[in-house]
Amino acid sequence: MALAGRRSGSVLVVQHTERGGPGRVGAWLRAAGLGLEVRHPWAGEALPGTLDGRPLLVLGGGWLPDDDERAPWLPATRHLVAEALAEGTPMLGICLGGQMLAQVAGGTVRAAHGTPEYGSTTIRLRPEAAADPLLAGLGETVPAIERHVDAITGLPPRAVWLAASDACPHQAFRVGERAWGVQFHPEADAAAVAAWDRAYLAGHGVDADRLHARAVADEAASAAAWSEFTRRFARVCRA
Repeated sequence: MALAGRRSGSVLVVQHTERGGPGRVGAWLRAAGLGLEVRHPWAGEALPGTLDGRPLLVLGGGWLPDDDERAPWLPATRHLVAEALAEGTPMLGICLGGQMLAQVAGGTVRAAHGTPEYGSTTIRLRPEAAADPLLAGLGETVPAIERHVDAITGLPPRAVWLAASDACPHQAFRVGERAWGVQFHPEADAAAVAAWDRAYLAGHGVDADRLHARAVADEAASAAAWSEFTRRFARVCRA
């Protein structure tokens, strides 16, 4: 299996936008002893043709998982996601990455579906999360940063549904034993929210100052939960 590959001590990270880096998830993975190999296909950097035993982290971006015309590196990213699923290689997909995992595994994603979510949001863990290697014991509810208008509308067959929010049912899920997708942004903190485009938020009826204030208020609980989540993912990567 790829899990035993010769490069499994380094996580391959697909970053889709200039500012959409691994953030605090990257810092927590490094603190857990894993290296990061961050690729920037948005800047013309080619993605590898194979994981070669590396765990995979696919980050967010403003596209659908198959928006190949606007983001021509997405087919190569989907190939890596499919390889992770086929080989049982650990994978974490965040926002676009989670949507891509859902789609590649047989689920559905729709553009501009449901109510958009911005800023710190209450995530409710479902009963199935009690037995999940990453989410077990984190609490009934956990705050997390959201920024999406597109949504997963159907989970893949045999996926384990792990978390929801009031506006978006498919906030976290697992496919098989080692592939997780989340709609929210565990890598983002209050400082990231403060840097968001105020005009864009105002155009969507969102008060930027109020958004930032809630993120600050939720910061400690968010960091405690998602740092533990990330450390557990690192243990899966090293297993």
